[in-house]
Amino acid sequence: MNIVFFDEPGADSSTLYGGKAASLGKLASSSRVPPGFSLSVHTYRQWANSGAKEMPADLSSEIRKAYLTLSQRSGVADVPVAVRSSAVDEDGSGESFAGLHDTFLNVVGEDAVTDAVIKCWQSLKNAHALDYRAAKGLDAESALMGVVVQQLVFADVSAVVFSANPVSGDRTEVVINANYGLGEAVVSGLATPDTIIVKKADLSQQTLSIGAKEHMTVRTATGTADANVPRVMRGEPALTREQVTEMAQLAIDLEARNGWPVDVECAIQGSQLFLLQCRPITTLRQ
Repeated sequence: MNIVFFDEPGADSSTLYGGKAASLGKLASSSRVPPGFSLSVHTYRQWANSGAKEMPADLSSEIRKAYLTLSQRSGVADVPVAVRSSAVDEDGSGESFAGLHDTFLNVVGEDAVTDAVIKCWQSLKNAHALDYRAAKGLDAESALMGVVVQQLVFADVSAVVFSANPVSGDRTEVVINANYGLGEAVVSGLATPDTIIVKKADLSQQTLSIGAKEHMTVRTATGTADANVPRVMRGEPALTREQVTEMAQLAIDLEARNGWPVDVECAIQGSQLFLLQCRPITTLRQ
């Protein structure tokens, strides 16, 4: 199957759809995961073998149909989406490839989605990813790329949550890095986020370090942009205590479900917490 929605059988296959897509397929039935679909590695192979820069016509038609279905499911015409790479060996227990393959946020319309998919495929061979594979002893020539197309969460606050302290290795702590806006500013290091440490045993907040939060990633008419955070907001915590507790509990639950410490990306829109990604913390011994 070239394209599968997260809630369909087989969507949790990392061999067919890549690590990121498989994780979302596994979690979609039990967590608040924005709806979306995944393109199989066969679609990448079909495009790569064609030797063409453009999308094969039959595959383009499938993607456009899936995007229309996602718009209908979301109740939003031309629904804004995130288009994310999902390499087969990405987000695994040994290698995360975090930030090495491309992600495109606030992609709107069939043509734009098709173009973003091609750019994700192309990022499999970008210089940083090739260097990383070489350093890890991974074969670049046999690498395969799936792609995730997922309804975009219009995040008021985004966060990365670790179910164990990735710096000290302390597994009794949950660490949360949070910033205003979309998550790109957090994962790319564009902004200095708030850092909150929570004690797992009773979910008590141990420390709160207010980050500078100078910048945030915001939506624009044609994608996203870096914007300055208003000065009055920079000195305030990005998360309420209730939101901190909810994120910490989510990470603890995901760790218990998976059997290993997790690195979670999530976002708050209005009053709702959405799970965007879950992968192992590769810096810890499993």
